Amino acid sequence: MNGLYYSESIGSIKGVGEKTEKLFNKLGVYTISDILLSFPRTYISYDEPLEREEDIPDGSDGPVALKAVAVGKPILKRTKRMDITIVKAALKDSPLDLLWFRSPYIRSKINDGETYIFYGKVVYESTCPKMEQPLIFTEQEYNEIKTGLQPVYHLTKSLTNNAYRKAVKQALSLAEFPSDYISVQKKAKRDLISIKDAINGIHFPSDTENLIQARKRLVYDEFFRFFFYMYTDKEQKAPAENRFPVTDIDNDSLYKGIIENLPFELTKGQADAVDDIKKDFAGSVSSERMIQGDVGSGKTMIAFIAMAMQVINGRKACIMAPTEVLARQHYETFKEYIELFKLPFNVVCLTGSTKGKERKEIYASFKEDGPLFIVGTQALIQEKPEFKDLSLVITDEQHRFGVKQRRDMSLKGEEPHIMVMSATPIPRSLAMILYGDMSISVIKDVPARRKPIKNAVMKASEREKAFMFMAKQVSEGHQCYIICPLVEASDKTEAENVTEYAKDLRSYYQNNRMDINVGLLHGKMKNEEKNTVMSEFAAGEIKILVSTTVVEVGVNVPNATVMMIENAEKFGLAQLHQLRGRVGRGDAQSYCIFMDGSDGKDTSKRLDIVKNSNDGFYIASEDLKLRGPGDFLGIRQSGDMNFSLADIYQDSDIMRQASDDVKEYIKNIPAGYAEYLKFFSSTTYTNL
Repeated sequence: MNGLYYSESIGSIKGVGEKTEKLFNKLGVYTISDILLSFPRTYISYDEPLEREEDIPDGSDGPVALKAVAVGKPILKRTKRMDITIVKAALKDSPLDLLWFRSPYIRSKINDGETYIFYGKVVYESTCPKMEQPLIFTEQEYNEIKTGLQPVYHLTKSLTNNAYRKAVKQALSLAEFPSDYISVQKKAKRDLISIKDAINGIHFPSDTENLIQARKRLVYDEFFRFFFYMYTDKEQKAPAENRFPVTDIDNDSLYKGIIENLPFELTKGQADAVDDIKKDFAGSVSSERMIQGDVGSGKTMIAFIAMAMQVINGRKACIMAPTEVLARQHYETFKEYIELFKLPFNVVCLTGSTKGKERKEIYASFKEDGPLFIVGTQALIQEKPEFKDLSLVITDEQHRFGVKQRRDMSLKGEEPHIMVMSATPIPRSLAMILYGDMSISVIKDVPARRKPIKNAVMKASEREKAFMFMAKQVSEGHQCYIICPLVEASDKTEAENVTEYAKDLRSYYQNNRMDINVGLLHGKMKNEEKNTVMSEFAAGEIKILVSTTVVEVGVNVPNATVMMIENAEKFGLAQLHQLRGRVGRGDAQSYCIFMDGSDGKDTSKRLDIVKNSNDGFYIASEDLKLRGPGDFLGIRQSGDMNFSLADIYQDSDIMRQASDDVKEYIKNIPAGYAEYLKFFSSTTYTNL
């Protein structure tokens, strides 16, 4: 076996046939390295099975293992909605009811009189305990998984977690790993295990400490690669002459018309950011600046003003958004501004769905002389577009693009000024490390006209009250979001989970004789479908949108007044704050409901922070104080920077170490690092 084996097809793994290979491909898993770098989303710790009803914890909302004997043959009950498989079983001292929905194959897995371990949640709807959708194990199977933490992976329909786990085990036993680029001395200094041990440990940790050590090494590697590319790019790129200076802009009549006719007064943070941009544009070198503003702080207006400074001077300026829906929203907003300020300029929008004649005309406008506002998605950095006098490039939500894409966009022009905008509330000390190559402007205040969002933390038992509150908001002409994450350790996919939730919500309102249009949005939908759903929600046709976190960066819907987040304890507080920022964008009072699915006091303390404050910077700093080294299990503080595991908040110490080490290594790149980078160029890993 040669050292490039990790680049071979996933189909080379024993037990992965053509059909299963296609299922893995749906998840972006094509090679051995792809599957090794597709890390578990959570873990299950299988405890000693309980044999008596009295041993089942009172009020437990988590899964338990029950040892029971099947009584009689499984019964298949067919209804209009679905097939239900029913099994009667017996604990030592009481009966146990077991139900599976849409799973007729269960009949072939359970035999009368045999003992099984059933793993799942226990509910009481009659006199005896009941389990719905439990996992089934023989005693031997269960004994094999009782030791260590068992991985739970992101899945697609027809691909089970068990099949995924077996494929990973095969890959781990076959794959050769690249040589470790970190010296023995450096690993000892940083308390890091080997890369091979880390990948083994992240998939099949022997215990929590092993998992923590595995994650620590992989987090260090993610930061190391990030800074390696950043500093390499910086070394290769000398400061460029400012070819697009802007001077004395305050005396320009068109610019004065913008400032004097703003529909609202700029906040202090916005005004300071505009002053910073003026200084950049008047400087001797081409500038790079990050505009860091909390959700709702008015960054879009700053982007427009910055672009207008350049366009007024006869040049082109563009803003690149992470989604087509957001790009279209910027386009419509800019058209309104151009009309409001009576500016003699045009705005064009280029996205992946721009076709035929319109696309050709937009391409032609890029190469022509004259000023132009340009809005688009990543279509702007594809090969074809060529630009003349492109003087300013703005990327919205910078963490969705990265250093390389910024560079690609700048190469389209002739060393334009670069601006990036982020709503992630990163403490300045961390921002200086992450954006060491950029100047930073921070906007902490929000427009005074916006009412503070009212927050509430509710338990699952109060969910119906929340549903009725949303119905009232809809009756008053408003709209609502529900964020529905996948939190169960089951074979259900995120898409299936959110789809089922939306279906149940529709049934709830229908049963209460309420005609409310409930929409559905998740990451597995095609872009065209997602764009259609978001457009219908923005137009007010969809009243309640049930979604995964794909709405975190989404359209501006001022009419949306309620954000309800299921299992809020599973999120980092910074991400909760980002999601909350989808509401409170209009003049009406808005609300955020954090559904707490846990009984833990620490969780309530964390959620109290976001409940009692709408200040993203305060929330991020307070959350850091409460987090311990094991808090990464099931909690993501930030989904930023394209990191798969690393978290810029809770891993800030590791981030600083990696940044320091790269500066040392960049002068003498370690032997084997190129091979290591090839291994980590996994399709799945680099796209997360």
